[in-house]
Amino acid sequence: MTVEWRERLDSVRIKSLEDFFGVRKPIIGMVHLWPLPGAPGYIGYGMQRIVDEALRDAETLLKGGVDALMVENMWDVPFYVQHDIPPEEMTAQAVAARAVVEAVDVPVGINVVHNGGRVTLSIAVAAGASFIRVCLLTGAQVWDTGEFDHGCAAELLRARQALHAEHIKIFADVDKKHSVRFPGIDLATHIEWTEFYLADALIVSGKMTGAAPELEKVRRARELATRPILMGSGTNADNIADFLQYADGAIVGSSLKKDGVCENPVDLERVQRYMDVVRRVREASWRAR
Repeated sequence: MTVEWRERLDSVRIKSLEDFFGVRKPIIGMVHLWPLPGAPGYIGYGMQRIVDEALRDAETLLKGGVDALMVENMWDVPFYVQHDIPPEEMTAQAVAARAVVEAVDVPVGINVVHNGGRVTLSIAVAAGASFIRVCLLTGAQVWDTGEFDHGCAAELLRARQALHAEHIKIFADVDKKHSVRFPGIDLATHIEWTEFYLADALIVSGKMTGAAPELEKVRRARELATRPILMGSGTNADNIADFLQYADGAIVGSSLKKDGVCENPVDLERVQRYMDVVRRVREASWRAR
């Protein structure tokens, strides 16, 4: 029996990461924005400098071979949470993200830490982005900044429909870095809840930015999930082949920077080395089909 409303909900979700990005095991390179106006690290250099630095990193990532980009307010530390994110920072991120979208011909995503939710979606709509990273779609947890936070699925999914933005896909974290889950919410539960509330793909990360999760955690997530799995932190040229045994793609930032230091510019040689490994994994997976 076909239920019309259920069929429509399911039709909005991506079929696979390969279908969405046009490549097997897609790699999403991070464009970490300089501190935005209002953040403690912002020292008055203006929006043009922020945009120029973002475009430089985007160009290097694409020259190195990544398949998509994600624009993030990485250096707005300490981070605000959800609706507390100030308007001067969210509007600046939208301006920078729009410049990246207009400059490239690959899918561009948006992430706002911590857990921008509707803010992230709003930036994506304004910038013309095609997907968002939602740090806490379901469940509850405590962030490293001390705030207790909860999922934003009800508000986010309604806002996406109201904004006629269901083309913007939702990639949602399970057991998110920089946080501790509420007791009793184990990985299996978080995956089940996040899939139930219509995430297009799930993201698995380590404890902090640049830290890799245990391989067993990714294997377990793949075993539990029915949706695609993305690596959310800690991959590099030395370990990405292992993680792609189970993950369907990866979001990568820190390891592609000069000297592997997150605040540095993207290093072309590091990107090329990483993508060389990914291409070998893809070739092997095609032969195994």
